Amino acid sequence: MRIAIYGRDFNDTVLPYVQEVFNHLIENHIQLVLYSKFKTSLHGKIKLPVNTIIFHNHTELKKHADVLLSLGGDGTLLDTLSLIRNSGIPVIGINFGRLGFLASINKNEIGSALHALINKEYTLDCRSLLALESDNGLFGEENFALNDITIHRRDNSAMMIIHASMNNEFINSYWADGLIIATPTGSTAYSLSCGGPIIYPDSKNFVITPIAPHNLNVRPVVVPDSNTLSFEVEARESKFLVSCDSRTVTVERSVKISIKKADFCLNLIRLNNETYLNTLRNKLLWGIDTRNY
Repeated sequence: MRIAIYGRDFNDTVLPYVQEVFNHLIENHIQLVLYSKFKTSLHGKIKLPVNTIIFHNHTELKKHADVLLSLGGDGTLLDTLSLIRNSGIPVIGINFGRLGFLASINKNEIGSALHALINKEYTLDCRSLLALESDNGLFGEENFALNDITIHRRDNSAMMIIHASMNNEFINSYWADGLIIATPTGSTAYSLSCGGPIIYPDSKNFVITPIAPHNLNVRPVVVPDSNTLSFEVEARESKFLVSCDSRTVTVERSVKISIKKADFCLNLIRLNNETYLNTLRNKLLWGIDTRNY
């Protein structure tokens, strides 16, 4: 098995766990494939085998890796999407951050998790993605998102009006700070913090969640993912922001945007001892009397 490893710069307190990951893989004779920028950040801090393969982009990743291991939080795992793209390479995350819905493996469970991974004791969750299309080619070849695509105002601008349609039928005009279009995966992220519902991963739908809407009767709407959504912005400012997960660009007000389900998915590895409901209970403290937590 060839396992690629992706990560960001770490606080030194996390380095022992990073070294533990490498040690386990080396002991099990796994071919390591390391992201070039991550290797640079680890220089002089971590011991690596001499036969480690270095990859720089999605083409090299597809050529050399069977699985991608993300070291960090959910944001780090989201970063891997631009490297995996439509290759189908499965990804799993070890959580060095805080909440961790996607990177669900605790850093204290590294040994058992890697044993299960190496022995293929897992299933694949095919997580749907959003694809953004615009008349000026926003985001180029990386116009997809696992969590959400968000339209929002710039920091110094007034409230926006976002005219939304589905399959060319008018839905609503949102007077708000912005609008989140989230996948089921992203329903536990930004959308949730703005009052959106939690959606089970294989529900085959998206949720449209307004950000601080002016009209209190405006609520999140869940729609089938077979539809195409389109948006036009009306605002005092000449520009607004569009985000695909953690990537953000500034857009001219005249730009029209459409969003639909991408024609590929992300294969998220779920170990056999994990379930989605178990993750929700652990992360959201369901079933626990938080007064004594």
